[in-house]
Amino acid sequence: MSNDHLHHTHPDIAKRLRRAEGHLKRVISMIEEGRPCLDLAQQLHAVEKAISEAKKTLIHDHVDHCLNTAANGRGPSTKQVVAEFKAIAKYL
Repeated sequence: MSNDHLHHTHPDIAKRLRRAEGHLKRVISMIEEGRPCLDLAQQLHAVEKAISEAKKTLIHDHVDHCLNTAANGRGPSTKQVVAEFKAIAKYL
């Protein structure tokens, strides 16, 4: 991974995703054990929320980084920054 794409929030995001991965594996086990659907839905909701929050943090950090870089005259042109912002914003 290039350092240009490594942001200060990435280690925390990776930690959150590993935790969500563990929860997801547990949900799969719960399904195989025949656990009640309400329990499964609650656990899946928690996994979904964790992944959604990780994605939102990643995108917000990326946008902040790109805008700061553009504002300081470093990096890609304004057109490129705006195009990238539009492209990543659709994932919010």
